[in-house]
Amino acid sequence: MLVLNIIFHVHSRIFKIAGEQGGGSVLTEAEKKLYAYLEQLEIGYTRHEHPPVYTVEEAEQYWQDIPGAHCKNLFLRNNKGNRHFLVVLEHSKKVDLNQLAEKTAAGKLSFASAGRLEQYLGLETGAVSPFGLLNDRHKDVELVLDQDLKKNAQVNFHPNVNTATLTISYSDFERFLASCGQTITYI
Repeated sequence: MLVLNIIFHVHSRIFKIAGEQGGGSVLTEAEKKLYAYLEQLEIGYTRHEHPPVYTVEEAEQYWQDIPGAHCKNLFLRNNKGNRHFLVVLEHSKKVDLNQLAEKTAAGKLSFASAGRLEQYLGLETGAVSPFGLLNDRHKDVELVLDQDLKKNAQVNFHPNVNTATLTISYSDFERFLASCGQTITYI
């Protein structure tokens, strides 16, 4: 297996795309939009290609050479359907939906439908990511973030598709979140 690394510079920031030669995917419009936004913010990243994954368990086999914290991303809604939450945790952690409902004063929480995921974050099932906040123009989604992620130099998320993982520094992740303007609750 020959690994393809493409490195380019924008405003003195390094951007690296890593994948297998011959097996590389074509960038989707969702990815292109994200990369253009990150470049506008001068946020460096490394992109790691892999086959489509839909769960943390499926993704773990591709993480051995990817540094940083790997995350679990859950898209939830309250019982009334008038509040939506993106929960971002270190991949090995579990979330108690009842405790989270109390902390957010949201009432009963459940997983949001694929239709709501598309409507609010512009994402498909399996590609849930905080980078989807870029598509939340009306700031309808509240972000719930694992405070332990702050302890990591780098964090990893899907770049709005489930065929790649993007590594960025935690400080750049904070800058991305600040630019999106979402309400953040730390747990």
